[in-house]
Amino acid sequence: MPDQSPDAALTRSLPARVTPLVLSAALLLGANGLSMTVIAVRGREEGLSDAMIGLLGSAYYLGLLLGVLVTPFLIMRVGHIRVFAALASVSAVVMMVLLLIPAGPLWLVARFASGIAFCGTAMVVESWLNALASNAERGRVLSVYRIVDLAAVTGAQFLLPLYGAGGYEILVLIALLFSAGLVPVALAREGNPPVHVKRKLDLAEIWRISPVAVVGCLTIGLTNGAFRSIGPLYAQGVGLGVDAVAFFISLWIVAGAIFQYPLGWASDRVDRRLVLMLATIGAGLSCLLVAGTTDRMIIFTGIFLFGGFALPLYSLSAAHANDHAEPGQYVELAAGLTLSFALGAVIGPFAASLVIDMFGPRAFFIYTSVLHFALVGFIALRIAARASVPEARRQPFVWLLRYSPMIYRLARNGAGQANAGKREKEPRK
Repeated sequence: MPDQSPDAALTRSLPARVTPLVLSAALLLGANGLSMTVIAVRGREEGLSDAMIGLLGSAYYLGLLLGVLVTPFLIMRVGHIRVFAALASVSAVVMMVLLLIPAGPLWLVARFASGIAFCGTAMVVESWLNALASNAERGRVLSVYRIVDLAAVTGAQFLLPLYGAGGYEILVLIALLFSAGLVPVALAREGNPPVHVKRKLDLAEIWRISPVAVVGCLTIGLTNGAFRSIGPLYAQGVGLGVDAVAFFISLWIVAGAIFQYPLGWASDRVDRRLVLMLATIGAGLSCLLVAGTTDRMIIFTGIFLFGGFALPLYSLSAAHANDHAEPGQYVELAAGLTLSFALGAVIGPFAASLVIDMFGPRAFFIYTSVLHFALVGFIALRIAARASVPEARRQPFVWLLRYSPMIYRLARNGAGQANAGKREKEPRK
Protein backbone atom coordinates (compact mmCIF):
# COMPACT_ATOMS: atom_id res chain seq x y z
CA MET A 1 0.00 0.00 0.00
CA PRO A 2 1.50 3.41 -0.93
CA ASP A 3 2.76 5.58 1.89
CA GLN A 4 0.40 8.55 2.28
CA SER A 5 2.05 10.03 5.36
CA PRO A 6 2.94 13.74 5.37
CA ASP A 7 6.68 12.93 5.42
CA ALA A 8 6.36 10.71 2.35
CA ALA A 9 4.35 13.37 0.52
CA LEU A 10 7.02 15.99 1.16
CA THR A 11 9.67 13.83 -0.54
CA ARG A 12 7.79 14.07 -3.86
CA SER A 13 8.20 17.10 -6.11
CA LEU A 14 5.39 19.59 -6.48
CA PRO A 15 4.75 18.64 -10.17
CA ALA A 16 4.34 14.99 -9.18
CA ARG A 17 1.87 15.97 -6.47
CA VAL A 18 -0.29 18.38 -8.48
CA THR A 19 -0.29 16.59 -11.86
CA PRO A 20 -3.18 14.21 -10.98
CA LEU A 21 -5.29 17.14 -9.80
CA VAL A 22 -4.51 19.20 -12.89
CA LEU A 23 -5.37 16.27 -15.20
CA SER A 24 -8.68 15.77 -13.40
CA ALA A 25 -9.37 19.49 -13.59
CA ALA A 26 -8.71 19.52 -17.35
CA LEU A 27 -11.22 16.73 -17.96
CA LEU A 28 -13.88 18.26 -15.69
CA LEU A 29 -13.49 21.81 -16.98
CA GLY A 30 -13.60 20.65 -20.59
CA ALA A 31 -16.65 18.47 -20.00
CA ASN A 32 -18.54 21.20 -18.16
CA GLY A 33 -17.65 23.91 -20.68
CA LEU A 34 -18.84 21.70 -23.53
CA SER A 35 -22.04 20.76 -21.71
CA MET A 36 -22.99 24.45 -21.29
CA THR A 37 -22.96 24.93 -25.06
CA VAL A 38 -24.47 21.55 -25.94
CA ILE A 39 -27.46 21.93 -23.62
CA ALA A 40 -28.48 25.23 -25.25
CA VAL A 41 -28.05 23.94 -28.83
CA ARG A 42 -29.62 20.56 -28.10
CA GLY A 43 -32.53 22.15 -26.25
CA ARG A 44 -33.46 24.15 -29.31
CA GLU A 45 -33.16 21.05 -31.55
CA GLU A 46 -35.43 19.19 -29.11
CA GLY A 47 -38.08 21.90 -29.51
CA LEU A 48 -37.69 23.69 -26.17
CA SER A 49 -38.69 27.34 -26.07
CA ASP A 50 -36.09 30.04 -25.53
CA ALA A 51 -37.64 30.68 -22.11
CA MET A 52 -37.19 27.04 -21.08
CA ILE A 53 -33.57 27.04 -22.27
CA GLY A 54 -33.03 30.17 -20.20
CA LEU A 55 -34.53 28.41 -17.18
CA LEU A 56 -32.08 25.54 -17.74
CA GLY A 57 -29.25 28.03 -17.42
CA SER A 58 -30.82 29.56 -14.31
CA ALA A 59 -31.25 26.09 -12.75
CA TYR A 60 -27.56 25.35 -13.35
CA TYR A 61 -26.45 28.55 -11.62
CA LEU A 62 -28.90 27.98 -8.77
CA GLY A 63 -27.14 24.65 -8.24
CA LEU A 64 -23.78 26.41 -8.41
CA LEU A 65 -24.92 28.88 -5.75
CA LEU A 66 -25.98 26.03 -3.47
CA GLY A 67 -22.72 24.23 -4.20
CA VAL A 68 -20.69 27.21 -2.96
CA LEU A 69 -22.60 27.06 0.33
CA VAL A 70 -22.65 23.29 0.99
CA THR A 71 -19.37 21.97 -0.45
CA PRO A 72 -17.16 23.17 2.45
CA PHE A 73 -19.41 21.32 4.90
CA LEU A 74 -19.32 18.14 2.78
CA ILE A 75 -15.52 18.33 2.72
CA MET A 76 -15.39 18.73 6.50
CA ARG A 77 -17.70 15.72 6.89
CA VAL A 78 -16.10 13.12 4.57
CA GLY A 79 -12.95 14.64 3.09
CA HIS A 80 -11.84 15.91 -0.30
CA ILE A 81 -11.44 12.56 -2.08
CA ARG A 82 -14.90 11.19 -1.28
CA VAL A 83 -16.64 14.47 -2.13
CA PHE A 84 -14.77 14.63 -5.43
CA ALA A 85 -15.61 11.03 -6.34
CA ALA A 86 -19.27 11.40 -5.46
CA LEU A 87 -19.85 14.68 -7.28
CA ALA A 88 -17.86 13.76 -10.41
CA SER A 89 -20.02 10.63 -10.62
CA VAL A 90 -23.16 12.76 -10.27
CA SER A 91 -21.97 14.95 -13.16
CA ALA A 92 -21.55 11.89 -15.39
CA VAL A 93 -24.87 10.36 -14.34
CA VAL A 94 -26.75 13.59 -15.09
CA MET A 95 -25.46 13.60 -18.68
CA MET A 96 -26.70 10.03 -19.17
CA VAL A 97 -30.06 10.85 -17.57
CA LEU A 98 -30.59 13.53 -20.23
CA LEU A 99 -30.55 10.72 -22.80
CA LEU A 100 -33.28 8.82 -20.98
CA ILE A 101 -35.82 11.57 -20.31
CA PRO A 102 -37.60 13.80 -22.85
CA ALA A 103 -36.57 17.43 -23.07
CA GLY A 104 -38.72 19.39 -20.67
CA PRO A 105 -39.18 20.25 -16.98
CA LEU A 106 -37.15 17.26 -15.71
CA TRP A 107 -34.11 18.72 -17.45
CA LEU A 108 -34.32 21.56 -14.90
CA VAL A 109 -33.65 19.08 -12.10
CA ALA A 110 -30.74 17.61 -14.06
CA ARG A 111 -29.14 21.02 -14.66
CA PHE A 112 -29.62 21.99 -11.02
CA ALA A 113 -27.78 18.81 -10.00
CA SER A 114 -25.06 19.58 -12.58
CA GLY A 115 -24.48 22.98 -11.03
CA ILE A 116 -24.06 21.57 -7.52
CA ALA A 117 -21.81 18.75 -8.73
CA PHE A 118 -19.49 20.82 -10.89
CA CYS A 119 -19.15 23.55 -8.30
CA GLY A 120 -18.26 20.94 -5.68
CA THR A 121 -15.64 19.13 -7.77
CA ALA A 122 -14.02 22.40 -8.84
CA MET A 123 -13.86 23.67 -5.25
CA VAL A 124 -12.27 20.39 -4.14
CA VAL A 125 -9.55 20.60 -6.80
CA GLU A 126 -8.84 24.27 -6.14
CA SER A 127 -8.70 23.97 -2.35
CA TRP A 128 -6.48 20.90 -2.73
CA LEU A 129 -4.05 22.77 -5.01
CA ASN A 130 -3.98 25.58 -2.46
CA ALA A 131 -3.07 23.12 0.29
CA LEU A 132 -0.30 21.45 -1.73
CA ALA A 133 1.50 24.58 -2.93
CA SER A 134 3.73 26.63 -0.65
CA ASN A 135 3.48 30.42 -0.78
CA ALA A 136 6.50 30.57 -3.10
CA GLU A 137 4.96 28.00 -5.47
CA ARG A 138 1.38 29.25 -5.68
CA GLY A 139 2.09 31.62 -8.56
CA ARG A 140 3.37 28.78 -10.75
CA VAL A 141 0.52 26.47 -9.77
CA LEU A 142 -2.05 29.18 -10.53
CA SER A 143 -0.45 29.88 -13.93
CA VAL A 144 -0.62 26.20 -14.88
CA TYR A 145 -4.22 25.99 -13.71
CA ARG A 146 -5.17 29.06 -15.76
CA ILE A 147 -3.61 27.55 -18.89
CA VAL A 148 -5.37 24.23 -18.30
CA ASP A 149 -8.69 26.00 -17.68
CA LEU A 150 -8.41 28.06 -20.87
CA ALA A 151 -7.19 25.18 -23.05
CA ALA A 152 -9.73 22.65 -21.77
CA VAL A 153 -12.82 24.86 -22.00
CA THR A 154 -11.82 26.31 -25.39
CA GLY A 155 -10.66 23.04 -26.93
CA ALA A 156 -13.71 21.07 -25.81
CA GLN A 157 -15.99 23.45 -27.73
CA PHE A 158 -14.71 22.00 -31.01
CA LEU A 159 -16.05 18.55 -30.14
CA LEU A 160 -19.49 20.03 -30.81
CA PRO A 161 -19.10 20.38 -34.61
CA LEU A 162 -17.33 17.01 -34.67
CA TYR A 163 -20.21 15.08 -33.06
CA GLY A 164 -23.16 17.47 -33.36
CA ALA A 165 -25.60 18.27 -30.57
CA GLY A 166 -28.55 16.07 -31.51
CA GLY A 167 -27.38 12.47 -31.19
CA TYR A 168 -26.50 10.38 -28.18
CA GLU A 169 -22.73 10.50 -28.86
CA ILE A 170 -22.07 14.01 -27.54
CA LEU A 171 -23.79 13.42 -24.19
CA VAL A 172 -22.05 10.06 -23.79
CA LEU A 173 -18.73 11.76 -24.56
CA ILE A 174 -19.34 14.43 -21.90
CA ALA A 175 -20.26 11.72 -19.38
CA LEU A 176 -17.04 9.85 -20.28
CA LEU A 177 -14.98 12.99 -19.70
CA PHE A 178 -16.58 13.51 -16.28
CA SER A 179 -15.98 9.85 -15.40
CA ALA A 180 -12.38 9.94 -16.65
CA GLY A 181 -11.80 12.93 -14.39
CA LEU A 182 -12.16 10.56 -11.43
CA VAL A 183 -9.21 8.39 -12.43
CA PRO A 184 -6.19 10.68 -11.77
CA VAL A 185 -7.45 11.71 -8.33
CA ALA A 186 -8.49 8.15 -7.38
CA LEU A 187 -5.02 6.82 -8.27
CA ALA A 188 -3.05 9.72 -6.78
CA ARG A 189 -0.76 8.99 -3.84
CA GLU A 190 -2.00 12.04 -1.93
CA GLY A 191 -4.19 11.72 1.12
CA ASN A 192 -6.87 14.24 2.05
CA PRO A 193 -5.38 17.70 2.66
CA PRO A 194 -6.17 19.57 5.89
CA VAL A 195 -9.70 20.95 6.21
CA HIS A 196 -10.15 24.56 7.29
CA VAL A 197 -13.14 25.61 9.35
CA LYS A 198 -15.53 27.74 7.32
CA ARG A 199 -16.22 31.20 8.71
CA LYS A 200 -19.74 32.58 8.81
CA LEU A 201 -20.42 34.80 5.82
CA ASP A 202 -21.36 38.41 6.69
CA LEU A 203 -22.98 39.82 3.55
CA ALA A 204 -23.60 43.23 5.14
CA GLU A 205 -19.89 43.58 5.87
CA ILE A 206 -19.03 42.63 2.28
CA TRP A 207 -21.35 45.38 1.04
CA ARG A 208 -19.67 47.87 3.39
CA ILE A 209 -16.24 46.86 2.07
CA SER A 210 -17.14 47.55 -1.57
CA PRO A 211 -20.59 48.29 -3.01
CA VAL A 212 -18.94 48.58 -6.46
CA ALA A 213 -17.63 45.02 -6.29
CA VAL A 214 -20.96 43.58 -5.11
CA VAL A 215 -22.98 45.35 -7.81
CA GLY A 216 -20.27 44.62 -10.38
CA CYS A 217 -20.30 40.88 -9.68
CA LEU A 218 -24.11 40.83 -9.68
CA THR A 219 -24.11 42.56 -13.09
CA ILE A 220 -21.49 40.15 -14.43
CA GLY A 221 -23.73 37.27 -13.38
CA LEU A 222 -26.68 38.86 -15.17
CA THR A 223 -24.64 39.28 -18.37
CA ASN A 224 -21.78 36.76 -18.56
CA GLY A 225 -23.86 34.08 -16.86
CA ALA A 226 -26.61 34.72 -19.38
CA PHE A 227 -24.16 34.63 -22.29
CA ARG A 228 -22.87 31.14 -21.42
CA SER A 229 -26.42 29.80 -21.40
CA ILE A 230 -28.07 31.97 -24.05
CA GLY A 231 -25.14 32.94 -26.31
CA PRO A 232 -25.51 29.77 -28.43
CA LEU A 233 -29.20 30.63 -28.98
CA TYR A 234 -28.22 34.06 -30.29
CA ALA A 235 -25.58 32.49 -32.55
CA GLN A 236 -28.08 30.03 -34.01
CA GLY A 237 -30.74 32.73 -34.27
CA VAL A 238 -28.54 34.87 -36.55
CA GLY A 239 -27.76 31.91 -38.80
CA LEU A 240 -24.47 30.52 -37.45
CA GLY A 241 -24.01 26.76 -37.86
CA VAL A 242 -22.82 24.39 -35.15
CA ASP A 243 -19.15 24.78 -36.13
CA ALA A 244 -19.47 28.57 -36.01
CA VAL A 245 -21.19 28.40 -32.60
CA ALA A 246 -18.14 26.61 -31.16
CA PHE A 247 -15.84 29.27 -32.66
CA PHE A 248 -18.15 32.02 -31.37
CA ILE A 249 -17.95 30.80 -27.75
CA SER A 250 -14.20 30.13 -27.98
CA LEU A 251 -13.48 33.65 -29.23
CA TRP A 252 -15.25 35.07 -26.19
CA ILE A 253 -13.21 32.93 -23.77
CA VAL A 254 -9.81 33.51 -25.42
CA ALA A 255 -10.35 37.28 -25.65
CA GLY A 256 -11.11 37.39 -21.93
CA ALA A 257 -7.75 35.77 -21.18
CA ILE A 258 -5.87 38.13 -23.53
CA PHE A 259 -7.38 41.33 -22.13
CA GLN A 260 -6.95 40.36 -18.44
CA TYR A 261 -3.30 41.36 -18.20
CA PRO A 262 -3.31 44.86 -19.77
CA LEU A 263 -6.47 45.84 -17.89
CA GLY A 264 -5.05 44.46 -14.64
CA TRP A 265 -1.72 46.21 -15.21
CA ALA A 266 -3.51 49.53 -15.71
CA SER A 267 -5.73 49.03 -12.66
CA ASP A 268 -2.67 48.58 -10.41
CA ARG A 269 -1.47 52.06 -11.39
CA VAL A 270 -4.60 54.27 -11.36
CA ASP A 271 -7.91 54.31 -9.54
CA ARG A 272 -9.16 50.80 -10.25
CA ARG A 273 -12.72 52.03 -10.62
CA LEU A 274 -11.71 54.11 -13.66
CA VAL A 275 -10.35 50.99 -15.38
CA LEU A 276 -13.44 49.06 -14.32
CA MET A 277 -15.62 51.82 -15.79
CA LEU A 278 -13.70 51.93 -19.08
CA ALA A 279 -13.82 48.14 -19.45
CA THR A 280 -17.57 48.19 -18.72
CA ILE A 281 -18.08 50.88 -21.36
CA GLY A 282 -16.07 48.74 -23.80
CA ALA A 283 -18.27 45.74 -23.02
CA GLY A 284 -21.45 47.80 -23.53
CA LEU A 285 -20.26 49.28 -26.84
CA SER A 286 -19.15 45.89 -28.17
CA CYS A 287 -22.64 44.56 -27.38
CA LEU A 288 -24.15 47.37 -29.45
CA LEU A 289 -21.75 46.51 -32.29
CA VAL A 290 -22.96 42.89 -32.29
CA ALA A 291 -26.62 43.88 -31.93
CA GLY A 292 -26.45 46.27 -34.88
CA THR A 293 -25.25 43.85 -37.56
CA THR A 294 -25.89 40.53 -39.26
CA ASP A 295 -22.45 40.43 -40.90
CA ARG A 296 -20.58 37.36 -39.67
CA MET A 297 -17.12 38.99 -39.49
CA ILE A 298 -18.45 41.97 -37.55
CA ILE A 299 -20.27 39.61 -35.16
CA PHE A 300 -17.03 37.69 -34.53
CA THR A 301 -15.12 40.96 -34.04
CA GLY A 302 -17.76 42.23 -31.64
CA ILE A 303 -17.86 39.02 -29.63
CA PHE A 304 -14.07 39.07 -29.33
CA LEU A 305 -14.22 42.60 -27.95
CA PHE A 306 -17.14 41.69 -25.69
CA GLY A 307 -15.21 38.78 -24.19
CA GLY A 308 -12.08 40.91 -23.86
CA PHE A 309 -13.82 43.67 -21.93
CA ALA A 310 -16.51 41.67 -20.09
CA LEU A 311 -14.62 38.66 -18.72
CA PRO A 312 -12.00 40.70 -16.79
CA LEU A 313 -14.72 42.68 -15.00
CA TYR A 314 -15.00 40.07 -12.24
CA SER A 315 -11.26 40.14 -11.55
CA LEU A 316 -11.26 43.95 -11.55
CA SER A 317 -14.23 44.04 -9.17
CA ALA A 318 -12.62 41.54 -6.81
CA ALA A 319 -9.30 43.42 -6.86
CA HIS A 320 -11.08 46.68 -6.02
CA ALA A 321 -12.85 45.00 -3.09
CA ASN A 322 -9.58 43.63 -1.78
CA ASP A 323 -8.06 47.13 -1.85
CA HIS A 324 -10.59 48.04 0.86
CA ALA A 325 -10.43 44.74 2.81
CA GLU A 326 -8.22 43.67 5.68
CA PRO A 327 -6.05 40.55 5.18
CA GLY A 328 -8.33 38.34 7.28
CA GLN A 329 -11.33 39.20 5.11
CA TYR A 330 -10.01 38.04 1.72
CA VAL A 331 -11.46 34.51 1.65
CA GLU A 332 -14.82 35.55 3.11
CA LEU A 333 -14.94 38.41 0.60
CA ALA A 334 -14.23 36.02 -2.30
CA ALA A 335 -17.10 33.77 -1.19
CA GLY A 336 -19.46 36.74 -0.92
CA LEU A 337 -18.58 38.01 -4.41
CA THR A 338 -19.05 34.51 -5.81
CA LEU A 339 -22.53 34.41 -4.29
CA SER A 340 -23.29 37.83 -5.76
CA PHE A 341 -22.24 36.59 -9.20
CA ALA A 342 -24.23 33.36 -8.79
CA LEU A 343 -27.37 35.28 -7.79
CA GLY A 344 -27.10 37.37 -10.95
CA ALA A 345 -26.43 34.26 -13.02
CA VAL A 346 -29.59 32.61 -11.65
CA ILE A 347 -31.69 35.53 -12.89
CA GLY A 348 -29.75 36.42 -16.05
CA PRO A 349 -30.33 33.43 -18.38
CA PHE A 350 -34.10 33.40 -17.89
CA ALA A 351 -34.40 37.18 -18.20
CA ALA A 352 -32.29 37.13 -21.37
CA SER A 353 -34.32 34.27 -22.85
CA LEU A 354 -37.54 36.27 -22.35
CA VAL A 355 -35.93 39.20 -24.16
CA ILE A 356 -35.03 36.93 -27.10
CA ASP A 357 -38.50 35.38 -27.05
CA MET A 358 -40.19 38.78 -27.29
CA PHE A 359 -37.81 40.77 -29.51
CA GLY A 360 -35.59 38.30 -31.35
CA PRO A 361 -31.97 37.15 -30.93
CA ARG A 362 -30.32 40.53 -31.61
CA ALA A 363 -32.14 41.98 -28.57
CA PHE A 364 -29.97 39.80 -26.33
CA PHE A 365 -27.04 42.15 -26.81
CA ILE A 366 -29.25 45.18 -26.24
CA TYR A 367 -30.10 43.57 -22.87
CA THR A 368 -26.43 43.10 -22.01
CA SER A 369 -25.45 46.61 -23.14
CA VAL A 370 -28.15 48.22 -20.98
CA LEU A 371 -26.91 46.35 -17.90
CA HIS A 372 -23.29 47.33 -18.57
CA PHE A 373 -24.16 51.00 -18.99
CA ALA A 374 -26.23 50.87 -15.78
CA LEU A 375 -23.12 49.57 -14.00
CA VAL A 376 -21.11 52.46 -15.47
CA GLY A 377 -23.58 54.88 -13.87
CA PHE A 378 -23.29 53.17 -10.47
CA ILE A 379 -19.47 53.23 -10.60
CA ALA A 380 -19.57 56.96 -11.41
CA LEU A 381 -21.76 57.58 -8.35
CA ARG A 382 -19.35 55.63 -6.13
CA ILE A 383 -16.33 57.52 -7.49
CA ALA A 384 -18.06 60.74 -6.44
CA ALA A 385 -18.92 59.32 -3.00
CA ARG A 386 -15.63 57.64 -2.02
CA ALA A 387 -11.99 58.57 -2.45
CA SER A 388 -9.66 56.28 -4.39
CA VAL A 389 -7.41 53.83 -2.54
CA PRO A 390 -3.85 55.15 -1.96
CA GLU A 391 -1.27 53.32 -4.07
CA ALA A 392 0.49 51.99 -0.95
CA ARG A 393 -2.70 50.16 0.09
CA ARG A 394 -3.51 48.80 -3.37
CA GLN A 395 -3.36 45.02 -3.63
CA PRO A 396 -1.89 43.44 -6.80
CA PHE A 397 -4.42 42.52 -9.49
CA VAL A 398 -5.22 38.80 -9.73
CA TRP A 399 -6.79 37.65 -12.99
CA LEU A 400 -9.28 34.82 -12.95
CA LEU A 401 -11.10 32.90 -15.67
CA ARG A 402 -13.57 31.36 -13.21
CA TYR A 403 -15.60 32.70 -10.32
CA SER A 404 -14.66 30.62 -7.29
CA PRO A 405 -13.73 31.44 -3.70
CA MET A 406 -11.27 28.52 -3.67
CA ILE A 407 -9.33 29.58 -6.75
CA TYR A 408 -9.26 33.12 -5.37
CA ARG A 409 -7.77 31.79 -2.14
CA LEU A 410 -5.00 30.14 -4.18
CA ALA A 411 -4.38 33.33 -6.13
CA ARG A 412 -4.69 35.64 -3.12
CA ASN A 413 -2.23 33.68 -0.99
CA GLY A 414 0.42 33.80 -3.69
CA ALA A 415 -0.15 37.49 -4.43
CA GLY A 416 -0.14 38.28 -0.74
CA GLN A 417 3.39 36.94 -0.39
CA ALA A 418 4.58 38.93 -3.40
CA ASN A 419 3.04 42.03 -1.86
CA ALA A 420 4.25 41.38 1.70
CA GLY A 421 5.14 44.53 3.53
CA LYS A 422 3.62 46.84 0.94
CA ARG A 423 0.32 47.56 2.69
CA GLU A 424 0.32 50.04 5.56
CA LYS A 425 -1.94 49.78 8.56
CA GLU A 426 -4.29 52.69 7.98
CA PRO A 427 -8.04 53.15 8.31
CA ARG A 428 -10.26 52.61 5.29
CA LYS A 429 -11.53 55.78 3.69
